[in-house]
Amino acid sequence: MSIQNIPKTELIERASKELQKVEAIKPPQWSLFAKTGTFKQRQPSRDDWWFVRAAALLRRLSAAKGPIGVQKLRTLYGGRKNMGAAPERFYRGSGNIIRKAFQQLEKAGLAKRIDKGTRKGRVITPQGMSFLGKIADAYMKEHNIVLPKKSEIKLSITEPQKEKPKRVRAPRKKKVEAPEAPKTEAPAESRPADESKAKPTLPAEAAAGAPAAEKPKRKRAPRKKKEAAPEAPKAEPTPAPEPKEEKPAEAPKTEEPKAEPTPAPEPTAPAEKPAEQPKQE
Repeated sequence: MSIQNIPKTELIERASKELQKVEAIKPPQWSLFAKTGTFKQRQPSRDDWWFVRAAALLRRLSAAKGPIGVQKLRTLYGGRKNMGAAPERFYRGSGNIIRKAFQQLEKAGLAKRIDKGTRKGRVITPQGMSFLGKIADAYMKEHNIVLPKKSEIKLSITEPQKEKPKRVRAPRKKKVEAPEAPKTEAPAESRPADESKAKPTLPAEAAAGAPAAEKPKRKRAPRKKKEAAPEAPKAEPTPAPEPKEEKPAEAPKTEEPKAEPTPAPEPTAPAEKPAEQPKQE
């Protein structure tokens, strides 16, 4: 459509001037000093900002594929708030302004409210689409913009089926046979006695003309896995002997000779007194 082919700013500016002629759309009294969001520091500088916001909402409905609610539009018209030395923080726009503008557009017949499944919100009406379409057509005529017409003839073009490229297999590598070890003939004594019967002898002419028979491949016995020798138990390190404190050498004790008990004296008979001699006068 032509609505999507003109600049958005031109469409909103022209639509806002046309909405000023509609009686149902009038700014409320508090719009003179109200802000459009908490993140704003001042009220809008334009006097006709209410009609500009209504035209922007109508253009948003025309580009949407389904119903749009107030809460989703609050995030679209939100912004970052200057928090001073702290980092900026995002705040959503005013929901009262969007809600009141939608109610006035519904009274004018340019939008309507529907419930489509789990989605609830407003959509643009055919009257609103024609309102924006007339503005877009007038802009295109002023700037001599002509859209190419769609061709009515439908061309049926059938693309040829692409053949899948055949996958070329790589040639297989031939296995190189290992040279066989020369066989050692066993002595005649160790050969079995019935060997001559088992192998019939061919004539010399047939043996010379016939191709040599292929020798059967020798199958190798499966290799035995080497059993790992059991690991010897690790000898734990013996703790170093603690140094013994050397005591000072004591002097050898000398045993004192024990005193032998003296035998008791045997009782002796009283000695006989000598006979008293007579005194000489």
